[in-house]
Amino acid sequence: MFKRFNSKEDFKGTTPIKSSIQRGIKSKLVETFPKLEHVIDELIPKKSQLTQIKCEERIFLYALNGEVILFQHFDGPVVPSLRLIHKCPDGFPQVRVDRGAIKFVLSGANIMIPGLTSAGGNLPEDIGKDKYVIIMAEGKGAPAAIGLTQMTAKEMIETNKGIGIENVHHLGDNLWKTILD
Repeated sequence: MFKRFNSKEDFKGTTPIKSSIQRGIKSKLVETFPKLEHVIDELIPKKSQLTQIKCEERIFLYALNGEVILFQHFDGPVVPSLRLIHKCPDGFPQVRVDRGAIKFVLSGANIMIPGLTSAGGNLPEDIGKDKYVIIMAEGKGAPAAIGLTQMTAKEMIETNKGIGIENVHHLGDNLWKTILD
C-alpha cells in the first residue's frame, strides 16, 4: 500500500480531529483489537489532538504529536501503524515468519504460507480471514510488518502454498519513513 507513497507530494491537507471522532476511533480500535482496552488511553491520551492527513488514493493518516500512528484506506478499518504497534506489540494478533522470509518481508513482499508453517514460523489456529495481524520475524523482538490475512489459518495449514498474508506496511517503507513537521 505504501510502496509508491511519497509523504510530501501525496498530502492533500490536514485537519484536526474532534474529540468525539477521536473517541470513536479509539473505540473501533478496541473493538478490532480487544487486548488494547487497558492501554488505549496511554497510546492515545484523552487530551491529545489527533490530526487527519488526507492523501492520494483515498488514504487517510492519523498523526499524534507529529508521528503517524494510524492509517485508513477509504472506508476500510482504521489500522495501527508500526510506530504504534512497537509501543504495545502484545495487544495485536501475531504470526511469525521463519528466518528465510525476513529479507522478503522487509522489502515489501507478501507473506507466503510456507514461511508461516515451517519450523521457524508460527501460525496460531484462531487467525481468521481478512484480519489484520502483525508479522514477527524468527529471532527478532520487534514487529517487522502489518498484514491482512487472505484466508483462515486452518486453510493456510491445509494448502501450505501461495500467499497467506498481504503485506500492508513494513519497516522501512515510505509510511515508516514519514516524519511530520
